[in-house]
Amino acid sequence: MSHPRRKIRGGLGAATLALAALALAACGASSDQSSEDGGGEAVDVDATLPGASAEFSTDFATASVPLDEFQSGGPPKDGIPAIDDPKFISQQEADSFLEPNEPVAVVEIDGVARAYPIQILVWHEIVNDEINGQPVSVTYCPLCNSTVAFSRELDGQVLDFGTTGRLRNSDLVMYDRQTESWWQQLTAEAVVGELTGSELEVLPSQILSWKELMRAYPDADVLSRDTGPNPRDYGTNPYAGYEEPGDQPFLLDGAADDRLPPKERVTAVQTGPDSAVVYPFSRLAKEAPINDEIDGTATVVLFDPEVSSALDQTKVADGREIGAAAVFERTLGNRELSFEQGPEPGTATDEQTGSTWDPTGRAISGRLEGERLKQSPSDDQFWFALAAFFPEVEIRNEA
Repeated sequence: MSHPRRKIRGGLGAATLALAALALAACGASSDQSSEDGGGEAVDVDATLPGASAEFSTDFATASVPLDEFQSGGPPKDGIPAIDDPKFISQQEADSFLEPNEPVAVVEIDGVARAYPIQILVWHEIVNDEINGQPVSVTYCPLCNSTVAFSRELDGQVLDFGTTGRLRNSDLVMYDRQTESWWQQLTAEAVVGELTGSELEVLPSQILSWKELMRAYPDADVLSRDTGPNPRDYGTNPYAGYEEPGDQPFLLDGAADDRLPPKERVTAVQTGPDSAVVYPFSRLAKEAPINDEIDGTATVVLFDPEVSSALDQTKVADGREIGAAAVFERTLGNRELSFEQGPEPGTATDEQTGSTWDPTGRAISGRLEGERLKQSPSDDQFWFALAAFFPEVEIRNEA
């Protein structure tokens, strides 16, 4: 089954843009509903968002951003189906279809971890789940390469999320089924509708290779390919070649920030509503672990180079190794640790005790064996996406 945003290899060319235009036309205007945009100016919703008033019961009169910033990515509402009834299998079962270096997202809550293969998320983008009694959503936007996990509970109400079929700055725009407010995946903020201005709690998550996931989380269940009525061609990548560095990002509003190549991978830590600190992978691959300080907190950026890209080749397992990063506080008890490269790829050794730490912030040998560093919420993504949403970004490209 083909993906609604499938592109020809080698770049987002005229064929893809024509497909998006056809999809927009197919959603044609069906009412005269009007709204106020983010600046308070009256707009015709269906002229700005073709077909939106027929698809959604959203309160378009309430928005924190102009409605003309949203563009159709091709599919309609729920055209990319979220997983609402996730099924999980053992690692032994999952090992039959996952290769050692394939990327897998992991979320751990109070000692209970679950694994979400990117080869499945790339086709569904949203998993509405519950981990250890906490309602969560695990999301992945292929166009931004951003994985964000967050709590689905807001002011005592549990929300369920689906895909709008729209993008803003090339990033997934979700909607909640309770109020049909629209949410920005990368910022976890409601930007249109009744809940505009609300923010979801972002949970620490991490991308690991499948082999590292099995080693670090041997008890974690794994999202099954048996997701229900909407199976896809799991294991294949519908965006093959998308990450080629010379390509203009799909439906990015305006030129990409040129301080880094648009599709340079970075790991990002949000420091304010419009600000973030980023570490380019080009630096991490050479220098990690990186000892640093963010907003007064001593931190360390760990990097595992042996994680494959999910967006490179037609088969996810064939993707080139690009790595994955995570950020941790490096104060343990009353001791501030500093780290240097460890004996194996992806490991680090602290200078204070000589203990060796894995990419999940866990000491695996030495005097501190069994201790864990506190993870900070961070995300690996393409530079252009981070820069589009956080104009006050600080690039930490050198010591």
